[in-house]
Amino acid sequence: MSIDWKKVAADYRDDYLEDLKHLIAIQSVRDDANKTEDAPLGPGPAKALQAFLKMAERDGFETTNLDNLAGFVEYGEGAETIAILAHVDVMPAGEGWATDPFTLTIKDGNAYGRGTSDDKGPALAAYYGLKILKDQGVKLNKKVRFILGTDEESNWTGMNHYFETQPEPTMGFSPDAEFPLINGEKGNVSFTLGVKGENAGDDSLKGFDAGLRENMVPRDATAIVETADNEALVAAFTEFLDQMPVVGDVKTDGDGVHLHVIGKAAHGMEPKNGINAGTYLAKFLSQFNFGGDAGHFLALLGGALHDDSRVTKLGLAFTDDIMGDLTMNVGVMDFQAGQGGKIVLNFRYPKGIGSDDLQGALTKVAEENQFDLQKGREMVPHYVAPDDPIVTTLMATYRELTGEQAAEPEVVGGGTYGRLMKRGVAFGALFPHTEDTMHQVDEFQPVNDLLLAMAIYGRSIQALSNDLAD
Repeated sequence: MSIDWKKVAADYRDDYLEDLKHLIAIQSVRDDANKTEDAPLGPGPAKALQAFLKMAERDGFETTNLDNLAGFVEYGEGAETIAILAHVDVMPAGEGWATDPFTLTIKDGNAYGRGTSDDKGPALAAYYGLKILKDQGVKLNKKVRFILGTDEESNWTGMNHYFETQPEPTMGFSPDAEFPLINGEKGNVSFTLGVKGENAGDDSLKGFDAGLRENMVPRDATAIVETADNEALVAAFTEFLDQMPVVGDVKTDGDGVHLHVIGKAAHGMEPKNGINAGTYLAKFLSQFNFGGDAGHFLALLGGALHDDSRVTKLGLAFTDDIMGDLTMNVGVMDFQAGQGGKIVLNFRYPKGIGSDDLQGALTKVAEENQFDLQKGREMVPHYVAPDDPIVTTLMATYRELTGEQAAEPEVVGGGTYGRLMKRGVAFGALFPHTEDTMHQVDEFQPVNDLLLAMAIYGRSIQALSNDLAD
């Protein structure tokens, strides 16, 4: 069956936006503090999963909920399974939004709200591509499973649960990145430098806080300090703000001097797209006489870790011809006097270098600063050959519907569910011409982009399931 995909996608615009409005309103940030037996990752992710599956049931699909950790929508028949892997959880909204992050706002042709770009907007576009095929009565020669995870932004507990309890799909894609197609993803590993909370200098660091997640560039950073000359510190801070690409404010009360720096949030896979408020604040404070653990904490953040996403200061700069640069994001910084603190570093590394190399260099840093070092969750590099049918088929449909005949697959630092399958890739929905606002304030996606993505996804599912036949 021949379908005018762009026209049909446009016809579904109002229904799509109404469903997206419902999903955006659900604050589906992982919340372990409020988890229950029925909501193992917190109430938000479970509610969002249930809402998505309920929409699919409304549309006549068969659905399965796997313990409120993951779920799937199924359509078509066949020995092979095509998977579409998306997620319903979102990052914390953070401060500084011009609109309510959990109210879908359409302005100047853009859909604003947390999840419009990562990943509720693209996930729903891919779902609507499948819905259109069903509504049009298109028979698929392969089984399609639209699979939803509930904590892609943290530990992948939900999707791991799916793969532990269900057979692995033949091939598939994740609508959780960018077009034209991502056939390679760098390795991803985090390390935590733990520090005790002692002060030993003339100045005292009472508290320091920056960062919401390890895979976000921190927009905000705050600190409370005590000095012998508060007025001098305030004057120096004002001068610092005038010279640096950040803004901030300062006040003094009985607890000490309260400093606040505002940078720019960004996805941790490319720290250059953001401005790390935490390391800038540490850079300022490191010029004063903080000693002990506080001194080491500030000196490291404001020195070797500041403004060095390619890790040259630690001697770890590395580039692979296919996968590109090793990158580092200083994602979480915390210090509480007398209690302790931590620095969480997230690395995206290409083929040719491994986490052992990173751990070796960081072990030296930990020893020099009397820190503890702990390695977190790791995902190794993932790569699918450009001539694999999953790549060639999806690229063909992208070129067909965009007219961009020169488009080629690429490798990125982000990590998507696509890497969970040997023949899995990431596919949209961010177009090359659109600003990337994932993990940032005022996250948005152009409505027309989402409708074009819907058309591309529908055509792609049809092509994958019927071997490119109409």
